[in-house]
Amino acid sequence: MLTPIALTPIALARILLLLLLAAPAAAQLRVDITSGVDAPMPVAVAPFPTGVAVATPAGDTAALGRQVAAIISGNLKGTGLFRPIDAAAFPAPAMADVSRPGFQPFRTAGAQALVGGFVTANADGTLTIGCYLHDVFSEQELVRQGFTVTPAGWRRAAHKCSDLVYGRLTGESGYFDSRIVYVAESGPRTRRVKRLAVMDQDGANHRFLTSGQALVLMPRFSPVNETITYMSFANDRPRVWLYNIGTGQQQTVGDFSSMSFAPRFSPDGGTLLFSVTSGGNADIWSYDIGSRRQTRLTRANAIDTSPSFSPDGRRVVFESDRGGSQQLYVMNADGSGAQRISFGDGRAGSPVWSPRGDLIAFIRMVGGRFRVAVIRPDGTGERLLTDSWQDEGPSWSPNGRVILFSRTERNGRSTLMSIDLTGRAERRIPTPLEASDPAWGPLLP
Repeated sequence: MLTPIALTPIALARILLLLLLAAPAAAQLRVDITSGVDAPMPVAVAPFPTGVAVATPAGDTAALGRQVAAIISGNLKGTGLFRPIDAAAFPAPAMADVSRPGFQPFRTAGAQALVGGFVTANADGTLTIGCYLHDVFSEQELVRQGFTVTPAGWRRAAHKCSDLVYGRLTGESGYFDSRIVYVAESGPRTRRVKRLAVMDQDGANHRFLTSGQALVLMPRFSPVNETITYMSFANDRPRVWLYNIGTGQQQTVGDFSSMSFAPRFSPDGGTLLFSVTSGGNADIWSYDIGSRRQTRLTRANAIDTSPSFSPDGRRVVFESDRGGSQQLYVMNADGSGAQRISFGDGRAGSPVWSPRGDLIAFIRMVGGRFRVAVIRPDGTGERLLTDSWQDEGPSWSPNGRVILFSRTERNGRSTLMSIDLTGRAERRIPTPLEASDPAWGPLLP
């Protein structure tokens, strides 16, 4: 667990960080992210020094300082909004320079902002990782924060620092201290092994959650706790399940004689929506996790699936072929008032409501190609964000700025990708195996 602490100025030989000083003076350095940037902001991310290198279970504090800076640099670069400058272009700061750096070398290197900090070992075995952001030209401190962590938690501190910097420079909340759950795929195409796996948003701390003995699909994070919902073919019965990451406890959802699939949580985590098949159709049901009460929401002579709540829990977007082709519809949370919102060429599916509420991400299928798109809840403003052969399974970052998805190449290999709302910042998320069905979890507590 991360414990944020406030920072005092750093002395060279001794660093005990206990009290928050007065807030730094305001400055105007800011990245405009409303329409993307043609020239990313040049940022210097300096190695985090340490007073005396101390060995820890995660490595010595000097090495950790370099690794923390590398993670922050990678996080910022991946947004497409920032251009980290090669650390060889400026001298590594000493401990005495962290809170009051000399700015001339960073100006010479072309940096507009400076991210710095330190790593120090504490007597109780924990680490303190400090994070500072400065405006290079005004020489003002913009923000500071420190974190006390176990040695195993040093990566989270780096992500927290990244979120702090991103938030101060963009005016939006960050998304780096979060996780992704997805389906890890291996084996021949005719005997595919699919396992649930979870990892940090940058691909680190990867681990498998299921053994692969049963086929799994469509994992989704709860927005409020350590629970995942997914579809499993265990015992040859395709059903929705719940999985608690912390305890490993699993349980089936509902009591249906036919297939249940495509689950997703409500914003408060207390309700699940999913589809249940019956007589060649599929209808959307809700399931109250506490009372286990099941409620059927749709009754159309159609396949209604992929439901997703609006952030306020009052409406649901879903896909249906009730109009003759696969399209997007929005209805009230009780199943009433369904209205079609997608039109134009091709089919539309896999909708998911943005945590901001202003957009719905989905897959637009035209001419055999699957592309990530966004549309407003009233059906206006549709935009295509990707231009590949087969992109599927969109999922929003916690701040609603980036969309995670899986991409299948023409050779059949599948990977995880992300794209920002401008359609410019696309990146690949590393996984040890092929990957599909991703879902982005909330910011960690």
